[in-house]
Amino acid sequence: MARRYGIAILSILLSVWLLDVQGAAGSSKSSKSITAHKKHSSVKAMRTPKNPVLRSASVLVKDQQTGEVLIQKQTEAILPIASITKLMTAMVVLDAGIDLSESIIIEPTDVDTLLYSPSRLPVGTRLSRKNALLLALMASENRAANALGRTYPGGLEAFVLEMNAKAKSLGLSNTHFKDTAGLSSGNTSSARDLARMVDAAYNYPLVREFTTREEATIFSGRRTLEFHNTNRLVQNPRWQIGLSKTGFTNEAGRCLVMQASVARRHLLIVLLDSQGRLTRIGDANRIRHWMEEQSLAQQKRQG
Repeated sequence: MARRYGIAILSILLSVWLLDVQGAAGSSKSSKSITAHKKHSSVKAMRTPKNPVLRSASVLVKDQQTGEVLIQKQTEAILPIASITKLMTAMVVLDAGIDLSESIIIEPTDVDTLLYSPSRLPVGTRLSRKNALLLALMASENRAANALGRTYPGGLEAFVLEMNAKAKSLGLSNTHFKDTAGLSSGNTSSARDLARMVDAAYNYPLVREFTTREEATIFSGRRTLEFHNTNRLVQNPRWQIGLSKTGFTNEAGRCLVMQASVARRHLLIVLLDSQGRLTRIGDANRIRHWMEEQSLAQQKRQG
């Protein structure tokens, strides 16, 4: 009898031990499953990068070919655009078919008496209209931009009227111009309008060439002057920029518009009212990095 009880007790203990072993094994499998899930979740997060945090007040990133809006922030806000204005100035000059080789002279009326912005073109400087256009677009020379409008048939007032007529013809309903250089805070637009304006300006080969030239040397009649592009990104080999224009006044903040090829897509990029000297450059680089991440994630999903 005692022997039977002993066997029964051993059987019970053996059963309990087996249950413990199975439970531990199940727990181990569950732990592995959770770990695998975490890894999978991590991969998924890598494949869907979040939208970049951009510090410009108004932003639009748009596929130039498809029209797809990739990033947008306050795109309808009407803001001062400073020297982004000069893209419209260039289009009006080129549309008029004026002789670009003709010499024009910087006069006292070309001096900025509104914001007293500096210029490296002294009064009396003689240069070709083509070089004035180059300096207005590449180096954002305000005196050159004013001289372009002043020497237009009908003068500065007729030129500004033509700028606004051109804006209307392009469907830029939120855009208005008061001068050729962008010094007036009355030169206003929205990010959505400016994307259209950049797209239109991209159709002018000379605008593409002048806005992306890194530097230029101009003989002013008295001395040789060297000028550099106001957008430092045109010198960056990681960027493929087809058109570029910067702008800055206290009212407008720092602005930047570009046409650029990023991750095998042609983009229209508009950054308005960036506070801080490097904010617009930082935002542009964050956009490029985000686009490259998106492209890489898509390749992984397809592969």
